Amino acid sequence: MRNGTYAVCVTEPSSGAAPSSGSRVAAYFDLDKTVIAKSSTLAFSRPFFQEGLINRRAVLKSAYAQFVFMQAGADADQMDRMRAHLTALCEGWDVEQVRAIVEETLHDIVDPLVYREATQLIAEHKHEGHDVVVVSASGAEIVAPIAKMVGATHSIATRMVVNDGKYTGEIDFYCYGENKAIAAKQLAEQNGYDLAECHAYSDSITDLPLLEVVGHPTVVNPDRGLRKIAAQRGWPVLTFSDPISLRARIPTPSGTAVAAAAVGIGAVAAAGFAWYGLRRRRRG
Repeated sequence: MRNGTYAVCVTEPSSGAAPSSGSRVAAYFDLDKTVIAKSSTLAFSRPFFQEGLINRRAVLKSAYAQFVFMQAGADADQMDRMRAHLTALCEGWDVEQVRAIVEETLHDIVDPLVYREATQLIAEHKHEGHDVVVVSASGAEIVAPIAKMVGATHSIATRMVVNDGKYTGEIDFYCYGENKAIAAKQLAEQNGYDLAECHAYSDSITDLPLLEVVGHPTVVNPDRGLRKIAAQRGWPVLTFSDPISLRARIPTPSGTAVAAAAVGIGAVAAAGFAWYGLRRRRRG
């Protein structure tokens, strides 16, 4: 983290009605195991391998890490080890190549992982006029496109140091633990959110600082530590268990929200297909 700043990746704002109180409200969503069913970073190991960024051993290591993550979550020590491994792994990668891979494979990889319940909740918040913010420890190049795909207004993510278009292997801002809360508060100050009226959703005890900074915390698929805290404090507990392709469902809090979501997803898909066709022609 440099000079106390963080990376905020902005997508198109919601067109929902303003809250009746006159104050602005945001709903902060953790990404992995809250919006999608797996680790967003590890999910891209196969296309990274196919494009020559990682070797077969790294793919197997990522698969094992994904298994551990799904079975037991990730505590602070595991997250630190994963952070160190991934930052060392991506040293020297071309940033534009990473962005191209993510955009080219986004819908095939992430689309089937998005929880139906999460998309419905996001649509409900947007219908209420709330901004939706995806907050994740994964890299901004991965988080921002996913946030846009699910209809979020903003995203906050880990930012790597870049020099001459390549990752140096150092971290500018690590969006994890207390840093998530710091970034959420800074974004609230910039956009005029009333944190007492804001919402936050997460599965992990490591996101406790983020949940504590808002007036309406909710835990989703909580790990053991967070479930215990939620029981002690009377926080709502939600279970998301239905990852189904966005193309195969329509979240429906209202006709207006559905239309807006459909237009947004269609525009992203159209842009992605057009870009992919242009890239194929250039390669040819």
